Amino acid sequence: MKPSKTDGRAPYEHRERPSPWLRLLPGISPKRRGFILAWWGFTLTFGGMRLLTWLIHIDVAGVGDVQAGGVHLHHYVWGILLLAVVGAASLAERSARARAWLGLAYGVGLALVVDEAALLISLEDVYWDTEGGFSIALAIAVIAVVGSILAVTRGRRASRDDQDDDG
Repeated sequence: MKPSKTDGRAPYEHRERPSPWLRLLPGISPKRRGFILAWWGFTLTFGGMRLLTWLIHIDVAGVGDVQAGGVHLHHYVWGILLLAVVGAASLAERSARARAWLGLAYGVGLALVVDEAALLISLEDVYWDTEGGFSIALAIAVIAVVGSILAVTRGRRASRDDQDDDG
């Protein structure tokens, strides 16, 4: 194929598109971006799961439990699976773009597990019982502590190694 006269590339050669996270979080280092997206993913997933489970609890039409063979699959199962995938992927992938997506997926997976922490500790479905409040308290503590750490460390300058490398 004859190269294009404009940029020296073949006409149909794949071009790397800039990460959507660059537009959403401009000026944030790639390493920090993963942590921020994990925090956002955790916060939004926790709130979303609480809303979804409340809709299931009050029997809103069309909203129900996920079951396999008549057995209810709690959302911590999906969280554990997602955390396993994120862990395995992060062993191999180190690009800034992947770090951002893995950070977001990590936050989502962790929220799915933490939201049912009381169930995992008591080994009983205490989601709507008083004991289930532990999961809410734990999630709020995670949101507050991580959010505070991100806010306090905001002013730190990025090192040369933290510079954006995802186009």
